[in-house]
Amino acid sequence: MTDVLNQLAEVLESRKGADPDSSYVAKLYSKGLDSILKKIGEEATETVMAAKDGVPEKIIYEVADLWFHSMVLLAQQGLQPQQVLDELQRRFGLSGLEEKARRGQD
Repeated sequence: MTDVLNQLAEVLESRKGADPDSSYVAKLYSKGLDSILKKIGEEATETVMAAKDGVPEKIIYEVADLWFHSMVLLAQQGLQPQQVLDELQRRFGLSGLEEKARRGQD
């Protein structure tokens, strides 16, 4: 799994200097953080709608879009997918309630 994420991260990184007319990702980068965040919001909404429809193929498609745009955000912020995986690993074995309590959330 991490091979695909790492490969995608490399492609996203390479698009940072690309001409916005040559790449969808380069165009997103050129529009800035707000455009990337808007795209993530759209994809999250589409994921929710697909889940409500209950069609597995739609859910997979929309989650892939959500993950992709989340990775664009990570790259734009100078972060790596491995950092997210490390955080998930850190949480592994903790109950959700325990993890939230550590962050001071209810």
